[in-house]
Amino acid sequence: MKREPTKNRERMKLNVYFLILLLSTSLLLAQNNVSDSLDTRKDAPRIFLDCNSCDKDYIRTEAPFVNYVRDRQEAQVHVMVTRQRTGSGGREYTFTFIGRENFTGLDDTLHFVSGKTNTEDEIRKGKVKILKLGLARYVARTPAVKDIALTYKAAIKKAEVKDKWDYWVFGVRGNTFANGQQSSSSYSLYGSAYANRVTPQWKIRFKIRGNFSENRFEFGNTTITSITKSSGMNGSVIKSLGAHWSAGVFGGYYQSSYGNIAHTYNTSAAIEYNLFPYSESTRKELRIEYGIQESYTDYDEETIYFKKNEFLTRHHFSVTLAVTQPWGSISTSFDARQYLHDLSKNQVSLFTSFNWRLFSGFSLHLMGSISRIHDQLALARSGADQQEVLLRQKELATTYSYFTSFGISYTFGSIYSNVVNSRFGSGGGGGYNISISY
Repeated sequence: MKREPTKNRERMKLNVYFLILLLSTSLLLAQNNVSDSLDTRKDAPRIFLDCNSCDKDYIRTEAPFVNYVRDRQEAQVHVMVTRQRTGSGGREYTFTFIGRENFTGLDDTLHFVSGKTNTEDEIRKGKVKILKLGLARYVARTPAVKDIALTYKAAIKKAEVKDKWDYWVFGVRGNTFANGQQSSSSYSLYGSAYANRVTPQWKIRFKIRGNFSENRFEFGNTTITSITKSSGMNGSVIKSLGAHWSAGVFGGYYQSSYGNIAHTYNTSAAIEYNLFPYSESTRKELRIEYGIQESYTDYDEETIYFKKNEFLTRHHFSVTLAVTQPWGSISTSFDARQYLHDLSKNQVSLFTSFNWRLFSGFSLHLMGSISRIHDQLALARSGADQQEVLLRQKELATTYSYFTSFGISYTFGSIYSNVVNSRFGSGGGGGYNISISY
């Protein structure tokens, strides 16, 4: 029996109020934990790591004897990492250490050269080694030197730090894209804003975003215009429950012309267990998650199930494995979700990324995903005409989706990778590389 529209609107309001109350209460709880112990090092240099190609979480774990800051103006040492390809296909990383404040004038430059056959783990270990050597001269001029030998052997001492921003970080982003020719044109707009607060005990994130795209095509006297738009906001509050457990509450809003979603509101709660300690997550993790979600949705058009709006409850279960070792890396995740009002409405997905160095110079690369889909509750009953299909203006019915990528590479020749010659670009050099992908 269909619900009365008035009752639906009242329940929607209660759902929204519940979302606001849930996130507000969690935020207040987090704010009351300002005394979270942070991994700060008293009297140690403040470092700004300017490196787009670095695994920064791994670096913070392996080189914990300095304080990392997010802005160059707050740093005593600016570490700028640049790279260029070497003659045999590897890369030379240049670490430029720029002293600031009391270290002004104390600058240095060090280099790390990786080979073509080095794995991701070998490269990041090499970067950390050079970073440690470069930072040693700055640490040596601070009281923190008492804990430094050839390696850092003292345990990290946690201390409460005063921060006028209370560890909140805010950001905004916007971009536009446009191209065209005589018979076609397209442009898109995207904008977002976020607020995050991350401590060892709490992880709080809020984000709002919007996207608009328009494509125009002209065929003689006929002009076809395709417009898609979406927007949303989401928030999460996650609490650490020890070395292996965590729990979180989540809420959000979303609308999409492509997905036939006029408005959807959702709230959820989840718990996660990591077989390995979270402190080892840059090397290995096996996370198991279970959660339950309630949502209310208004549809642009009546759905194939004769719904203009509805309340839904679903649960989900996921397992994620990620390992990075000298032999290569593997990342795989399994996700299953199911609506509780009709257990036949469900979706199961598997994603895998695999990189394996079989022997010197020879590597295997594999990436792919597959999904079994039986939960497209928002499909419009009116269907899609030819124009909407070709221009991807509406979501289409399907029972599965997939993508795959497979490749191998083999490099042989000179083992030396130290020469850098950037004349006429970065091509050329010793060694020979064969690669095959599908």
